[in-house]
Amino acid sequence: MKNKKMSSIFFTILFSISFLTFIPNVFADAGQPPTIPCNDNTDLLGLDCVGQNSKLSANDPRIIVTHIINVSLSLLGIIVTVLIIYAGFLWMTAGGDEAQAGKARKIIFAAVIGLIIILLAYAITRFVAINLYQATIQ
Repeated sequence: MKNKKMSSIFFTILFSISFLTFIPNVFADAGQPPTIPCNDNTDLLGLDCVGQNSKLSANDPRIIVTHIINVSLSLLGIIVTVLIIYAGFLWMTAGGDEAQAGKARKIIFAAVIGLIIILLAYAITRFVAINLYQATIQ
């Protein structure tokens, strides 16, 4: 018993040290941000290209609305992830209780439906943003 406890303490310390030694350096001033070329796919919705090529300011309502939608969908994705983890925890701790396992299945099913809706909303937002970009440069 004592050997098992000592080995678990040893591996915990070794595991902790291995993660703490690989912390990257962080500097207070990172310098100027690099310019983003519009042919690069780093901006998923193409909002930087819309602002650069169509001479729209960052205060343009279309860009603000697209940013709000993007942030909202990201937060909803986080909520779906938390719901799936919670339902998995309920299912694993059900211990043969069919009511709790059924509740967990319902939560997972609802979360997956919500995830599908979120992904469809993201696809529609991306489609509209790309078409908005094409309409403003022509």
